[in-house]
Amino acid sequence: QILFPPVGEKGQHALAESHVLIVGAGALGTASAEGLVRSGIGTLTIVDRDYVEFSNLQRQQLYTEHDAKAHVPKAAAAKKRLEQINHEVTIHALIEDAGAELLRPLFQRADIVIDATDNFETRMVMNDLSLETKTPWIYGACVSSQGMYMIILPDKTPCLSCVFTAMPVGGLTCDTAGIISPAVQMVSAYQQTEALKYLTG
Repeated sequence: QILFPPVGEKGQHALAESHVLIVGAGALGTASAEGLVRSGIGTLTIVDRDYVEFSNLQRQQLYTEHDAKAHVPKAAAAKKRLEQINHEVTIHALIEDAGAELLRPLFQRADIVIDATDNFETRMVMNDLSLETKTPWIYGACVSSQGMYMIILPDKTPCLSCVFTAMPVGGLTCDTAGIISPAVQMVSAYQQTEALKYLTG
């Protein structure tokens, strides 16, 4: 990717100095984590409280049947696999609830945050912390065969509360409507692209 002019040596160096926070280690989280680790970011922090289950394996690309059988925490399983992919990246795995108290210092240390959650309560907390800390973040969601994403740059673009003036209630989820893996890959590809664009200037 150094041969790609918009990245180049300068952009690659910027990536190596960057710190990305991913909230959620499910489908979007694992896809973005793998892509960004392969791109050569310097530090990655992953937050997730859940454990790997067999139903995850259809779309959560960092995990194996062994992880599901052993009921390994997603963040821990992701860290182990990502370190095998690129040992030069510093990876922090937090097996905790992604609440405001935990996330605030993480937002302060991150250059950009990627949303890989599955609920709007956490997303609105992330939105508030983004505005408070002036940390950019990239909203993303997918279900069934569709998805959406949006990069939020504090003081430059609309925030999530500007778009969703009321908290969405109900709606389809992967547990109720299912999802096909290409929908995940499409949304994650856009999230990764926005992150790389931002981090390389």
